[in-house]
Amino acid sequence: MGQQQLLLIILGVIIVGIAVAVGITMFQDNAVSANRDAVTNDLVQLAAKAQQFYRKPAALGGGGNSFASLTANAAGMALLVSTAFSNNDNGTYTIKTDGNGTKVVFQGVGKTALSDGTYPTYECEVTAAGYNITKVN
Repeated sequence: MGQQQLLLIILGVIIVGIAVAVGITMFQDNAVSANRDAVTNDLVQLAAKAQQFYRKPAALGGGGNSFASLTANAAGMALLVSTAFSNNDNGTYTIKTDGNGTKVVFQGVGKTALSDGTYPTYECEVTAAGYNITKVN
């Protein structure tokens, strides 16, 4: 009887260990998925602000039908959002390429590490007519 009980205890410990490992993996996958969703949501908000800037007359502090004022530095981002938005709990957002008359490209990098040690990265190309979000990593 003692050997059967010992065998059942060992089997129980192995099953619990496997269940814990699976639970940790599922939690990490969910965290990455939630961070990806949050980054794309923030990029959609940023695209909307860029389109609003594009349509606003230059006399009122807008772009006057141009994205040219949106430069790839802190000053360019400051025309759209605060520094609190540019670097929030979801990720870090920058202007990847200087804006021109017809488009501007933003980059969002998430803050939850992927299994390979990199971070979720997306690019958002904004034009007057719309935006397109592309998964980089």
